[in-house]
Amino acid sequence: MTLCALRGSQATAVFKADNDLLENQFFIKTICLREEAGDEMHVVAVCDGISGPKPLPIATLHHCMPVISFPVLELIPPVTFKLCSGKGPLLISALHITLNPIEMTE
Repeated sequence: MTLCALRGSQATAVFKADNDLLENQFFIKTICLREEAGDEMHVVAVCDGISGPKPLPIATLHHCMPVISFPVLELIPPVTFKLCSGKGPLLISALHITLNPIEMTE
């Protein structure tokens, strides 16, 4: 399980795969607004190895809706999270799975 935090001074977080020769799957599970976050809209955007350099918004959080869960949101590393609006802090929980295609065929 991978966990990263975004806040005003650290509005960007990057996840890179250790070995590009293996198949890497990266699934976002939840994005949670921390209790001490300001009363404003917090917009999180993401870009991955397929979508290109322009971040796409995936979540808007506020105190009335502080948690978003994703049943299936698979991204291809490298994955960059960006806090586009708001100061946070918020937490992103994700699952990283590495598969070795050679071991899978044996």
